[in-house]
Amino acid sequence: MKIFKTILVLSIMLLAATVTAQTQKDKKLIEDAKTAKQTLLKTDSTLEGFFNESAGYVIFPNVGKGGFIIGGASGNGVVYEGGNAIGMADLKKLNIGLQAGGQAIIEIIFFETTVDLDRFKAGKFEFAAEASAVALKSGIAVNAKYKDGVAVFALPKAGLMADASIGGQKFSYHPF
Repeated sequence: MKIFKTILVLSIMLLAATVTAQTQKDKKLIEDAKTAKQTLLKTDSTLEGFFNESAGYVIFPNVGKGGFIIGGASGNGVVYEGGNAIGMADLKKLNIGLQAGGQAIIEIIFFETTVDLDRFKAGKFEFAAEASAVALKSGIAVNAKYKDGVAVFALPKAGLMADASIGGQKFSYHPF
């Protein structure tokens, strides 16, 4: 009986440590997303309208892209609804074509309506092969528009890559 109690206590401690580690990872990503939002607004203050008027958005503060003929991208992000963080998202992309290099970017996807956001949360969202993001620089967001319920912006952080497409990106959503 004593061994059973010891195993039970150790299992609970291990579970608590795992939950705490996940929570710390989420907290770090949320802080990174807040910093990315500030960086995006500093680069182009006209994005404020998208933040204020969209039904929700997802910020991927650090998307890594790379490839030579065969390429890929991945990143983790925070999903917001009404300005409040509601969950986490994963981004994955694999593609073949003319490309070379590596790059780190901030990517943000704005959802025009709650229906568009709900589609993302339900896992029924991915970009068509020809989709691309608006490469962000000062003042460019003022002329940007939603297409099929979403508007996407990308801000390079580092690196150089001859590929600006976001087509083929797949996402998963995990609520808090």
